[in-house]
Parts: sequence; structure tokens; C-alpha cells
Amino acid sequence: MPTDAARFPRSSPYWPVLSRPQLRRVLPGLAVSALGDGMAVVAVTWLAIQLAPHDQRGTWIALAMAAYTLPSAAGTVIFGRLLRGRGGAQLAGWDAILRASALAAIPLAHLAGVLTIGLYVVLLAASALLHSWGSAGRFTLIAELLPQRHHLPANAVLTTIGGFATIVGPPLAGILISWAGPVWVIAIDAATFAALALTYRLALPAHGGPARSERGASRTAGFAVIRQNPALLGLLALSLGFFFLFGPVYVAMPIHITDDLHASATLLGAYYTAFGIGGLAGGLLAGYLRRWPLRTTTIGIVVAFGVAMLPLGLGAPISVSLPAFALAGLIWAPYMSTSMALFQRSTSTAQLPAVLAANGAILVLAVPLGTMLGGPLVGAIGPRPTLLLCAVAIVALGLITGGFALSRRSPRTPGDPAVTEISARRRSGRRSAPAGRSPSPPVP
Repeated sequence: MPTDAARFPRSSPYWPVLSRPQLRRVLPGLAVSALGDGMAVVAVTWLAIQLAPHDQRGTWIALAMAAYTLPSAAGTVIFGRLLRGRGGAQLAGWDAILRASALAAIPLAHLAGVLTIGLYVVLLAASALLHSWGSAGRFTLIAELLPQRHHLPANAVLTTIGGFATIVGPPLAGILISWAGPVWVIAIDAATFAALALTYRLALPAHGGPARSERGASRTAGFAVIRQNPALLGLLALSLGFFFLFGPVYVAMPIHITDDLHASATLLGAYYTAFGIGGLAGGLLAGYLRRWPLRTTTIGIVVAFGVAMLPLGLGAPISVSLPAFALAGLIWAPYMSTSMALFQRSTSTAQLPAVLAANGAILVLAVPLGTMLGGPLVGAIGPRPTLLLCAVAIVALGLITGGFALSRRSPRTPGDPAVTEISARRRSGRRSAPAGRSPSPPVP
């Protein structure tokens, strides 16, 4: 009779994901690429410091970091008509190719002696143009390859890989920068994206061009689908508020540690490490939430995260606030997995890439805008009150969203919206929604 240890791998929610041949072949490429991106977080800023004029370093560092992410919002619209209707592997592969090419141009320009801070920022911006489409492609690939019940564990695998890279990547980058310089860390990042592009090309079957019904579609079709679907619009609003309200924490945390706690950067690193370790654990736990009601779970994550942030804002001792921040990381981690699962179940596969790209284009602006707000907010009320305000506002956001969801839920259709929609159709004998359009469950 098999032991519990022998049964464990197959009873795990991750077994159907990891045993899927196509995903098993592509996951190593995703892990290598995520590690490269984890290293790039340090290398991008360090190279900007070296290239920028001494008296303008702050401005150019901000521009470099913005250029590495924000152009994806423009790319969602610019390439919307071309990319709408493409398969998930194709979208993710094209993003990897562009990333690899633009980032590889940075060390080449350095070798040629023509790398300036302006050219550097332009190349970073070019590398990010398809980032929203690439992220959409990865989650679309999951919807294409796996049945709905396995979407959440598969999403959790992707977010856990990213979480692990954010812990390992920065210290590894520090070692490599001290040995070879930041430009060669960026070269390594480019090589990891090239490996990922090759993985998509060799490990997964090629898909054809866009479906005939998608040709000539509007560049903003993904935004239109979200606007017309109350469930998706509500989820986007929740995510936008959640990420925006966390943005000021990036400004308030270091100032709180230096001014209020009179501590060094070592303590700041300890807080972020604790958050990252909690996030890694939360990512691993996310797959086990697949039997929970996803919409309620997603809203609950927001409320619980705000509660976990309260000790920081209330000035609790480090022995309390540090474990609380780790708990906040654990709670935060499943949010991306559950929210992506809601998109995957609320949108047809044909519409999913454009919808996820539109969602990503909006959310990529949320944290930077919140961070920009953090500067004047900390100046006006101080770092600790800012942390408290963010925590309370996040709790309020979750409670308001939950109350709105309850008010919109029909008493005749309790439970998960996707299930009740199907049940209602079976009872009434109505036809299913037309092809390419998905039902609109209640706002979360």
C-alpha cells in the first residue's frame, strides 16, 4: 500500500501542471528568464548611476526604471491590432525576442563606445514595449493548455518562479556587478530572454495567425471587453486601487526606518527579505486555494493584507512589525494567481490575450503613480502616518468592494458566479453566449 509520502506528488494541486509535457518543457526557460529579470532590477539602476551626470543621477535613475516597465502600456495600444487573436506562446515568444534584442544592444553599444544615458533609456524603453502582451501570453497559454480547475495552481507556479527570482536575483547581481560591471549583468539578462524565446519556439507547437474574426479589430478591443464586462471592470478597479495604495509604502518605508527607527539600510533589507520570503511561501500555498470561491478570496486578500500592514503604521516594535510584514508578503502573493484565474474563467480564450494585455497596461501605472504620491504625502504627514493611512485605505478598499459584491449578488444565485451562470442557463434552456463573448458575472 503506497505511503502518504509516495502519494504526495500526485495528490498535489501542482502535479497536473508540472506533469503537462508542454509546460514542463517551457518552465525551465521561464525560471532562467525570471532570474535574469531579478538581476536586472539592480543592474538597470547601477548602470544608470554610472552613465548619468553626477548632478542628475536621481532623475536618470527614475527614468531608467520607468523605461524598463511603463512603455508596455503604450505597446498594448500600438500593437493591439497586430497582436489581437495570437496564441499565448507566440505572444510570449515575441516579447522575449524583443527583450533579448533591445537589451543585447546595450552591451554592444558599450563595446562600440557609443552608450550614453539617453541611448540607454531608449533601449530600455524599446525592450518593454511588448511586456504586457508577453505577460498576457503566458497566462493565455495556461488557459489554452489546461482545464479551468488547474488554472490557479498553474498561475501560482508562474508567480512563485517570479517571487523566487526576486529573492535570489538581486544578491547574485551584486556579486556579478562587483566582478564584471552592470552592463554585463544586462547582457546576461538578454541571454536569458533569448533562451526563453528559443524555448517557446522549440518546446511548443507554432500557432497560426490571428483568427479571421480578429483581423482588423480595434487596437483598444481589450479595454472595450473589460469596460463591457462588470466582473472584469470591478476586478480591474480593485487591483488598480490595491496596487496604487501600496505605492507610497516604497517611499515611506526607508524614511520610517531612518527617521523614526534610527536604523540603517540593513534593517530595510531585512524587511524586504522578510516580505520576499513570505511571498515565496504564499505563492506555493496559492495552488491549494483552488476549491475556495475565487472572487471572495481575492477580495479577502486585499482586506487581510491591509490588516497585516497595520503594525508598521501603528509603530509596533520590530519584533512584531517584521513578522507582520512577512505575513503581508504571504498574503499578497496569491493575489496575482487568483485575479488571473478570474480573468481566465470570465473571458473567452480568443479574447484573453487582449484583455490581459489591457489589464496589465493599466496596472503597470498603478504602483508608480502611488509611489509618486508617496513623496508629498510623507512630506505632509510623515512616514509612519503614511504607512498607517495606506494600510487603513487598503482595508477600506477591500471592505467596500466586498460590500458592493454582496449587494449585487442575486439571492437566487448564491455561490460562484461562473457556476451559477451555467446552472441558470440549464434551468432556463437558453442558448449559451455567442462565440467570442463571455458571460458577465457580478462585480467582485
